[in-house]
Amino acid sequence: MNELTRAINDHLASEFQASHTYLAMSIWLREKDLAGFSTYMLTKSHEERQHASRMIAYLVDSDAEVELPTVEAPQRSWPSVLALFDVAYAMEKGVTASINRLYSMAEHQAERSATAMLDWFVAEQLQEEAEARFVCKRLRLAGDNTAALLLLDQQFLEGTALSHIKRGLSGFAEA
Repeated sequence: MNELTRAINDHLASEFQASHTYLAMSIWLREKDLAGFSTYMLTKSHEERQHASRMIAYLVDSDAEVELPTVEAPQRSWPSVLALFDVAYAMEKGVTASINRLYSMAEHQAERSATAMLDWFVAEQLQEEAEARFVCKRLRLAGDNTAALLLLDQQFLEGTALSHIKRGLSGFAEA
């Protein structure tokens, strides 16, 4: 197994662990009757499994060996919704760092197919971090205000909380 294939297999652990962690977060939020946040985290869990599937497809299509990782039981409770999202943001930054290492390795080895596959992940991680950072900032603004927390949860339930980020990172409409 070459160095890049080993590194991609190692990265799969990050994607599967993130999926498992987001699922645990979704459960905890659901237990707190925060359906909007819970639904968002469940969607994130599915997305992370899709990310792993994308990398697995690349490995299979490249006739490389796939090694599925062991996933550890994630944390199951948090002191607050903000603490939960701080963990999510830190996790996304870790995934971004791993993707960047893979990209550098692929460039160094002149593996064009790997850099082409990783281009999508670079753009995806930019959005993932922007979303997590935005939610953390909003939760910090809300502070201990329960009404503000419930309003943000409702915006997640309606799908409007992150609409400006999904339109583009600048938040401005294109001219």
